[in-house]
Amino acid sequence: MNNLIFLSLFYILSIISTLGYGLLFKIFFIKNKIEIDYGLCGLIGIFVLTLYSYLSHFFIAHGLIHNSILIIIGLILFILFFKLNYEKVNFIILSLIFFLLLISLFCFKTHDDFPYYHFPYTNYLTKTDLIVGIGNYDPSWRSPSSIFYFNSLFYLPLIKFYLYHIGALLIMGFSLTSIFIRGYQRYKLKKFDHVFFFQLLSFTYILVFFYRLSEHGTDKSAQILSFILILEILLLLIKDQDFETFSMKTFLIGGLAISLKVFYLILLVLLIPVIYFMYKEKKYFYFKRLIKNKFLYLSTFFLILTFTINFLNSGCFIYPLSITCFESFSWSVPIDEIERMKIHYENWSKAGATPNFRVIDYESYISNFNWLNGWVDRYFFNKVSDYLLGLLLLSIIFFITFYSYKKKRYKKKNLLLLYLSIFILFFEWFYNHPSLRYGGYYIIAILIFIPISIILSTFQSNGRIFLRKIILILFLTTSIFLYRNIDRIIKENEIYSYSIFTNAYYNIDERHHFRVERNFNEIIKFYNDCTKQQIKCENENKLLAFKKYNKYVFVYSDNYNLEKNKGKYFYKKKK
Repeated sequence: MNNLIFLSLFYILSIISTLGYGLLFKIFFIKNKIEIDYGLCGLIGIFVLTLYSYLSHFFIAHGLIHNSILIIIGLILFILFFKLNYEKVNFIILSLIFFLLLISLFCFKTHDDFPYYHFPYTNYLTKTDLIVGIGNYDPSWRSPSSIFYFNSLFYLPLIKFYLYHIGALLIMGFSLTSIFIRGYQRYKLKKFDHVFFFQLLSFTYILVFFYRLSEHGTDKSAQILSFILILEILLLLIKDQDFETFSMKTFLIGGLAISLKVFYLILLVLLIPVIYFMYKEKKYFYFKRLIKNKFLYLSTFFLILTFTINFLNSGCFIYPLSITCFESFSWSVPIDEIERMKIHYENWSKAGATPNFRVIDYESYISNFNWLNGWVDRYFFNKVSDYLLGLLLLSIIFFITFYSYKKKRYKKKNLLLLYLSIFILFFEWFYNHPSLRYGGYYIIAILIFIPISIILSTFQSNGRIFLRKIILILFLTTSIFLYRNIDRIIKENEIYSYSIFTNAYYNIDERHHFRVERNFNEIIKFYNDCTKQQIKCENENKLLAFKKYNKYVFVYSDNYNLEKNKGKYFYKKKK
């Protein structure tokens, strides 16, 4: 029972502290020029803390004392600035959403990749400062998600490593809060247009389809943020927010989304309708304001740090894009290895490397559309078809709920370019990596939600009846979310002996979860020993370490020879 209380308490503290840093940013950088709801404020807090985590880890580990001080500072900031930004209704919405989401934190079976590299990487950030070349240890370490850096700040006394997954929940919670608050604002103004219905559809979709925290991994968080970005563009296109507000939000949220998974750089395609909007409105001064926008430079700096960390891990700024890789550095992953892994990832996403099926010739399989039949048989009719049926059911429920014989005239909106941009995203996804986790969820959903939102906006809305319809949708949504999580907890208790009352934490396998920490310690121990005497310096991973500029560097032992200088042994790179 104690760990249930501790987990809930630290959950609340993490929300408040993150909000504190968001409020700090708002007070000193945004000031009162731009309206920021609590949801966006929380997302900005995640941005600020992640930026700090990037910078600080160059010099220090995110240990218990460091993180405790950081969280306490966040709590103090919240206390200092909350009264200046208090909005009763918005705070109630924030509180209710995070109270609802609390159940998803308890007793969940972690993502398959969690013990493999999510947990070990986050744990590494709490044990030591930057190690150069850790991408040589395993391919999964070559392009780390920024969410690991954020999560590492919540290694805290009593709770220890049981908040290594908190980032996904906070991103989901603050995103839902922002969508709901802004939807509520449009309701108060009686703006029942396509934007309002897109907000309602997005809110419902995220709760129903992303209910299981263990499935978020590093992928769904960025996809949730993509809904926020689309919403910002929709508001800009109907001139419901000024350009400065739009640019601030999109730069910060977009930067955060890309840092979570670097292939979300493709989201830059969404700038097409924005640029056309500026051109059509003949607001050429927008471009000048854009160049001078401090949030653009802040987001750029944030992404530079993301790419720098990738480079120090693997020798690649954007792994596994070989054109961004430099083989000449001591820690660099060989180009042929990068190309091999790129083919492997593409093959996996095209159903060529499933648990029950594996092709022999990867390159032949993924070329042209040779993979299509296999993908349809093994993936489409396994996952995508179920997903489409779920979206269809959601759309039908919305259509039946809001249908009215009375129609209102639809004012044409400039959405064609936006829709074409999303189709470009869809084509890129389908051609290169057609797995739902690699962007398919949000792309397919948005392609359906935009026309559905337009249709729903043509139905006449009638005061109290319309409100009852909204309440019905929200009731069904929250009920489904609660039911699915309660059912999950019951099943996981039966299968894995999890119990919300005896042990609310996810299960930890000491042997598996901490294997990387033991291996790293072994590599460093070998380094310290072999500098004193002639012994084998490499470990079972064929890695060896040396120190440069007071940083440990991990390299492939096959590329080095053992030499002696001044009575000490060291490894020198082969020519």
